[in-house]
Amino acid sequence: MKELKKLIQKYKEEMIDFRRDLHQHPELQFEEFRTTEKVAETLDKIGIPYRKTEPTGIIAELVGGQPGKTVALRADMDALPVQELNDGISYKSLEEGKMHACGHDAHTAMLLTAAKALKEVQSEIKGTVRFIFQPSEENAQGAKAMVAQGAVEGVDDVFGIHIWSQMLSGTVSCVVGSSFASADIFSIDFKGRGGHGAMPDACVDAAMIASSFVMNVQSVVSRETNPLDPVVVTVGKMDVGTRFNVIAENARLEGTVRCFSIETRDRVEKALKRYAAQTAAMYGGTASVEYNYGTVPVINDEEDALFAQKIIKENFGEAALIQEPPTTGGEDFSYFTENTPGCFALVGCGNPEKDTQWAHHHGRFNVDEDAMEIGAELYAQYAFEYLNK
Repeated sequence: MKELKKLIQKYKEEMIDFRRDLHQHPELQFEEFRTTEKVAETLDKIGIPYRKTEPTGIIAELVGGQPGKTVALRADMDALPVQELNDGISYKSLEEGKMHACGHDAHTAMLLTAAKALKEVQSEIKGTVRFIFQPSEENAQGAKAMVAQGAVEGVDDVFGIHIWSQMLSGTVSCVVGSSFASADIFSIDFKGRGGHGAMPDACVDAAMIASSFVMNVQSVVSRETNPLDPVVVTVGKMDVGTRFNVIAENARLEGTVRCFSIETRDRVEKALKRYAAQTAAMYGGTASVEYNYGTVPVINDEEDALFAQKIIKENFGEAALIQEPPTTGGEDFSYFTENTPGCFALVGCGNPEKDTQWAHHHGRFNVDEDAMEIGAELYAQYAFEYLNK
């Protein structure tokens, strides 16, 4: 719809200003109280009814001029405990040790701008657009909380976007099938028998047990999973021992597992527990494993992804559509699509000329704000075209 393109352009400067305000005032998981209020204030001004969710977040609805289906659009709002290193920008974070290092400030501003544009063509919409402003994506709890509070009740389709610095500005991707991996967390406590560092024969060295596990656990990936089914097992933290001349009695490891199928996830979980128990037993110690499920994989519905690709080509040109490979990063958008069709798109924001090519979660991360215009329009066009097709 050409009118939507014009409306997004009309609100572009407001969108950038809103994003910069959020960027200066980042809020962590389930602490997005100011952000929630700022979104609510704008929705009040444009006349879109909403309800707040607990403890933070907003679900708003725009009922079109004609009856029809319901499509949901989702944006996340939370920041990260990262120190911002972008000293040369006027809107640098004012909160020590906190910043929007993943683009959620841009997502919120883009969705709010799409809401403004859709409000102006409300009479032409056949159905209902639901706007989900979600908290706490970074710890994979927000989407579950929103779903529990009715975010997708009565929804026929759901669409989400992530700004992506690994793609050049002006490009968009919405692949069929796997997009983001599951993201689980595990911790392992190994127990040995401590003692004097000069008398190892009287001890069971927990450091030896933990080290052996770390060195051998990658065999779970190379020998116990299908080589055509990507899996990542990472031990990111190791806490062992108390002093240079004391044999460690305890060792604690923490790590993550990423994959694209629930069957593979289950197989890796069982293998990790087996490796831990048998490695500990080999040295005379014991192991206790805690495996916590994070996000499930984001698997784009084929019909929806192809529909999104059509919209991308029609509105931004054939060259704008690219096929970004699946990432083993996690995204709790997956909880919205467990029982509802939907898809998730990536909007490129990497631009070396504007220094916005830095990785997500880095202290130098930033967004090419021209890319936000594409994101806002894609939100709006997807909703309008889905309901009116």
